Amino acid sequence: MRGGGVDQAFQVDLRGVVDLLSRHLYSSPRVYLRELLQNAVDAITARGGGGGTVRIETGGGGLRVHDDGIGLTEEEVHRLLATIGRSSKRDELGFARHDFLGQFGIGLLSGFLVADEIEVVTRSVKSAAAVRWTGFADGRYRVEPGKRDEPGTTVALKARPGSAELLSPEIVRELARSYGSLLPIELTVDGAPITGGGPPWRAAHADPARRRRALDTYCRELYGFDPYDVIDLDVPEAGLTGVAFVLPQPVAPAARGAHRVYLKRMLLAESVEGLLPEWAFFVRCVVDAGELRPTASREALYEDELLESTRRALGERLREWLVRLSETDPARLRGFLRLHQLGVKAMALQDDDMLRIVDRWLEFETSAGPMTLAEFRRRHADARYVTSVEEFRRLSAVAGAQGVGLVNGGYVHDTEIIERLPAIDPDAALPRLDPAELTTHLGVLDPAAELALRPFLAAAQKAVERLGCEVVVRDFDPPSLPALYVTSRAARHQAELAEAREVADELWADVLGALNGAVQADRPQLVLNHRNPLARRVTSLAEDGLVELAVQGLYGQALLYGQHPLRPADTAALNRSFLGLLEWAMHTPDAEAGESK
Repeated sequence: MRGGGVDQAFQVDLRGVVDLLSRHLYSSPRVYLRELLQNAVDAITARGGGGGTVRIETGGGGLRVHDDGIGLTEEEVHRLLATIGRSSKRDELGFARHDFLGQFGIGLLSGFLVADEIEVVTRSVKSAAAVRWTGFADGRYRVEPGKRDEPGTTVALKARPGSAELLSPEIVRELARSYGSLLPIELTVDGAPITGGGPPWRAAHADPARRRRALDTYCRELYGFDPYDVIDLDVPEAGLTGVAFVLPQPVAPAARGAHRVYLKRMLLAESVEGLLPEWAFFVRCVVDAGELRPTASREALYEDELLESTRRALGERLREWLVRLSETDPARLRGFLRLHQLGVKAMALQDDDMLRIVDRWLEFETSAGPMTLAEFRRRHADARYVTSVEEFRRLSAVAGAQGVGLVNGGYVHDTEIIERLPAIDPDAALPRLDPAELTTHLGVLDPAAELALRPFLAAAQKAVERLGCEVVVRDFDPPSLPALYVTSRAARHQAELAEAREVADELWADVLGALNGAVQADRPQLVLNHRNPLARRVTSLAEDGLVELAVQGLYGQALLYGQHPLRPADTAALNRSFLGLLEWAMHTPDAEAGESK
């Protein structure tokens, strides 16, 4: 509606605002003491001169917080304490924002989380008169003359029903110690000192050994473990200092790293996420930052460009520690890698220096036993890798016996690391093994023996023809292995297309058929080991029926040994072979004569 309109002020339901704070902004009403401490420290900062004192007194079901800060005049009380949503007093008093802990001007309202009435008695350094402001949870407030001999402010709360425990001496001491123990002021609760010494990582010690013992003790008190190592942290652009404690036991990479973060030496939260890169799950940090921004609840860090650059810088500090450890204490580095190899592998995917550390120091599973990649390449000029644990287990013994070194790339990040090796050294490339390559390393029979086996090979081929397999006889180690099923990657792809075609509709069957026809691949091979006594006896069989059963039995055994998936046709052949051989073993001339009668 145009013209004649009259602006009206919003009517604020203070109880609704407090309910909003308690239910949706703060995670717990316990933060009330942090907010009162924050206001008191800001008042001291505004007065200037350094130092300052905050005294907290408990008793009588209430709480009083005294500070010797700048205080407020009556005009400032009306403008700053009675107006919800106005910027906090730092801007009204002309001080730069980053000098203060407060960010949102709602600290005093947090008192209504535990009390129905808040009393503030304050005297400004600019006035000889004190002012008493009393606020009520129903939205009323009262301003009247107060009594205070020195400049500063006292905030008094009286617990509402159900909140008395949060104002008890024990809880108040615990909260004051948690939130304010590092503050650069004198803080006491009922006369007992809370602050003293500042951040432990900045304390002076006679020598590095004593500093390390002190930080180990600090870690035990905070986190309950003795750190594997302690890493100093420093990011000047964020005004950040602190320490990272390396966990002494393995931890799941998916575990969320929760860190203790102070802002201007006031505790922000004990479990802050997002401070470090995701790969740095092997440390727990305690830091104090002067420039990082908190969220509205002051229980997490605000995600902005400064936090992102800080995160990168902290990741660089951890990387530098690992590089330094590789140069100065290799044994300690190996111990760390055994504990936290997944985090280091994740770093190596992005960082060439970390890749060099992994290549030189981290052991991989190989056909020659646990060994670093650098050492394995030095010993095996013809080294290869496979991409799955199952493939490694079925081929490592055979490959190793033929002098083909094999690395297991089936664990988390291992294949990506192996494929990234040429980034640091072009000569470090490891080709991927195609299992069909192994047949070129297996020993061939002499011409006379091969000629004598032709009748058997013809019968054996007939036994597995419908299974899409080719039978060959070779002479190879280990002699304990009677048969080996070998298939190339192209052959596996062709088999997968054929299986998909069987279950597809007519249109997709034609498409898959065209793809299948375009793929030219050798068939899988059933390689019988002429060095194995059982396989050699099978090759000497003369009866076609028994040859078929025996060869199908070796085919099934080779599939099971190699952990290959069994198709329905493979399962049928295995069952048929087992039952047929069982019947053959139970067959006797006496039984045959009895049946003929």
